[in-house]
Amino acid sequence: MKTFAILTAVTAALVVTALPASAATKHHRHYVSHAARGAYASQPQIACTVVGCMPIPRRCHPEMGYTPNGTPTGFDVAVCGNTTLYGNRR
Repeated sequence: MKTFAILTAVTAALVVTALPASAATKHHRHYVSHAARGAYASQPQIACTVVGCMPIPRRCHPEMGYTPNGTPTGFDVAVCGNTTLYGNRR
């Protein structure tokens, strides 16, 4: 009789612990169509320059800024082609 009560308690505990695990396995994914992906505006890149953090113009990218003698400043410069905005680069 004692083993039957222990076996029943163990079985009940296993059933209770298995129920939330099976309920959590359902995944819902949000799919965006290819047409909708092209409709979203792209976010501009941000460079933290000497004058503050700001979005940089299109066709530019941030790079590490340097002083005229080559020491890193810790700030970014915006590089647009062969020119830089807000500082020097190597």
